Amino acid sequence: MDERRTGLSQRLLHRVGRVRVTLGFVTAGVAFWFASPSWTSLGAGAGIASVGEALRIWAAGHIRKGREVTASGPYRLIRHPLYLGSFVMGLGFVVAAANMVVATVVIGYLVIMLGVAVTLEEATLRDQFGADYDRYSRGKLDPVDRRFSLSLARRNGEYRTLTGFVATLGVLGLKIWL
Repeated sequence: MDERRTGLSQRLLHRVGRVRVTLGFVTAGVAFWFASPSWTSLGAGAGIASVGEALRIWAAGHIRKGREVTASGPYRLIRHPLYLGSFVMGLGFVVAAANMVVATVVIGYLVIMLGVAVTLEEATLRDQFGADYDRYSRGKLDPVDRRFSLSLARRNGEYRTLTGFVATLGVLGLKIWL
């Protein structure tokens, strides 16, 4: 019975994970529709979201996806800095949008989808890297002294998140102006 429940849970997580991007666009559409930003809320939200994007850029400049358990940069301090950065960016958007419907929808989406992403990623990393990932998750993997690489952040596609960040601020600014 327990194996069936675990298999069902894994299948459900994978299904939710597959629709994450689509649900993200739907969530963004709803959020933009209901957003009622002001210049003050936009400035405050942009400041918060900038912290999240900075964390994501820092993490993307260290991670070598699929090649190692990264233990440099923010990975020395935080298990999932890319996801934490995304969450902080989402909070910034909520502040900028200045609307309770947006807050409920965006925070609900982030909690569910990032929770699923973390669970799936940890299972994948445990399968791929075994004992190294287990040591990392317990804080026992020796940290690596590696410098930040902007070219690695670019290869990891962080420019897409940065583009989305700027576009989001632009859309909210346009909504205020119009």
